[in-house]
Order: sequence, then C-alpha cells, then structure tokens
Amino acid sequence: MKNILLPTDFSDNSLNAIRYTIQLFEHHQCTFHLFNAYTPVVYDLTYVLQSPAQFGLRDPIRAASQKGLDDLITKLLKAFGTNPNHKFETIARFETLIAGIKELISERNIDLVVMGTKGATGAKKILFGSNTVQVFREVKFPVLAIPSDFEYVVPKEILFPTDLEVEFSATQLHALKEIAKLHNSKINALHVNTGYGFSDEQHQNKNKLPTFFDKMAYEFHDVEDMEIPAAIDKFKEEHDIDLLVMINNKHSFFENLFFKDTINQIGFYLNIPFLVIPSKQQ
Repeated sequence: MKNILLPTDFSDNSLNAIRYTIQLFEHHQCTFHLFNAYTPVVYDLTYVLQSPAQFGLRDPIRAASQKGLDDLITKLLKAFGTNPNHKFETIARFETLIAGIKELISERNIDLVVMGTKGATGAKKILFGSNTVQVFREVKFPVLAIPSDFEYVVPKEILFPTDLEVEFSATQLHALKEIAKLHNSKINALHVNTGYGFSDEQHQNKNKLPTFFDKMAYEFHDVEDMEIPAAIDKFKEEHDIDLLVMINNKHSFFENLFFKDTINQIGFYLNIPFLVIPSKQQ
C-alpha cells in the first residue's frame, strides 16, 4: 500500500495534480492523503499561544477546510468512480504548508508528495509557483510537480538528466524505479558532454547507474556541449518525453538551473510532470 500526500488549496491547479496522481496509480494500492493547511486571516500572539477555540476562530475555519476536503472527495469519486485499490484520507490542519508536509511525511509514512504547479506565466517565464519552489528547497523528500494544464498520459518515456556528480543510491532512486516499473517505462539518462571528459568519480557513477535499473528499459545518452535547458528541450522534442526526473543535490547543476535568478532569462519552462528527488531524504 502506497501512501501519497496530496496538498491542496482547492484550486483547479491542485485538482489537476490530484487527478493525475489517481490515474498514475490506478492499478496500485494507495491511500491518498488530501491535506489542506489553513490559517486564520487575522490572529495575534495570544491566539497562537493559547487555544484558538477561545476566540471562536478555529472551529469555523477548520470546518470550512474540512468541508472543502469532503467536497473534493465527492468530486473525485464522481469523476473516477470507486476503485478498490484506492482509499482517501483527509487532513485539515492549522499549519503552514511546509511544516505540515514535513510532519505528515513522518506521521503517515508517506512515499511520495504530489502537488500542482502553475508553470510558466507571463513575460518572466516563472517556472513554478512560490509554494512549489519552497517545497523543492525545504522538503527533503521526493516531490512530483504537475503543470496546471497537463492532461494525464502514461509515462512511457522518462528523462533523467544528470551531471554524474551524485553518488547514486537505491533509496534515492526508489520513487523513479517504482513509477517506471508500474508503467513499463523507459528511463533515459541524459548527460551533457562539456568536452573535458569524465572525472574518475563521474566514470564510477556512470557505470553504477545501470545496476539500479536491472531488468528495466534503460539507456544512457551523452549529448554535445550545450546549455542544460536546451539539451532537455531538444531531447523532449526528439523522444516524446512524459516525465522529467532530477536529483536536487546542493551545489549541483540542478540548483544552478532552477534556483538562480538567471532562470527568468533562459526561456526554459516545463510542460510535463517533474519529479524532484533529494540527494538525501529527511
């Protein structure tokens, strides 16, 4: 039984991510934990330190959050029907999004966090909503981000760009392998050749990587020197990629690619689901 955490703010964006997840794990036994973090519009230090119920604020706000979750389940059951593989749990909690996710990962034995992201918007080509970026940065756990307008397709082709600077581990690659096994997906490891050849460490990591995908469709691609976003875009166009996967290793090319201000200038944005794997889990 998989435990999937689905944070929601009841937006169309988060609903789309939930729909994607239900279809992704259609044939797998899962408990979906629908989580809404709520905070009062107005509260003071006394409210935080003492019981919020004393002020008559907590109950109606929590009730509204819980009703939103209950209505959401009703909507999902109407759309997908009853699946014997699937179970839904709801959590309405007076908490910040990040703290709530961290707590629930431990409390509910979560395997994967899935959330929506608005993707590129406007002239600045913002990659992700601020909440998604925060979760990528602060939650050391596999997070799958779904673009707001993405309609579900079976992830048959998975792109896994890597600079081979990370020492891979079975725990680290578990989420990727689970999804790939479930859908008989092909994993395409992509390395951009800088023209300087591989270091000893990169050679070791390259040789070790296929051992994690034994009896699975796997291919390593070494492409000519170019900007990482351009390499990803080119490969996506040529191979019809359904899912992008990266390891978020501090000081790695992932952090440079996604968390620096220059991202607004390079014209790169995602229109496919994106699985972010931390180098070390919390």
